[in-house]
Amino acid sequence: MERFQAGSDSLHIAARALAIVARRNLSLAEEVLAEELPWLTWLPETERQECVRELLGQLMAGADTGELLPFGRALTSWRSTAVIWSDPELAGDLQGPFPGDGPEVTRPADAP
Repeated sequence: MERFQAGSDSLHIAARALAIVARRNLSLAEEVLAEELPWLTWLPETERQECVRELLGQLMAGADTGELLPFGRALTSWRSTAVIWSDPELAGDLQGPFPGDGPEVTRPADAP
């Protein structure tokens, strides 16, 4: 238990320290995260800033509660988004425009 608490306390301090840096100098926080997460460079500038803010927020919440699964999910989601942006053709296809509204679907009958 003591080992877990030490790890949790360390994570909490590191997350809060990084969040303070981000509030005072977002570009420095981006630089630090980009060094650790090189795929951030594939994101457009506006999404890169959103990613940094979201990851920092999730990390701080996880450090505070000990629940890191939301941070892990956000990290995976943003990494997948960056991979899509790394392929200009795929990124263009996913931005639309999309033809039509899709096929019409009939409303299901009320259940008995």
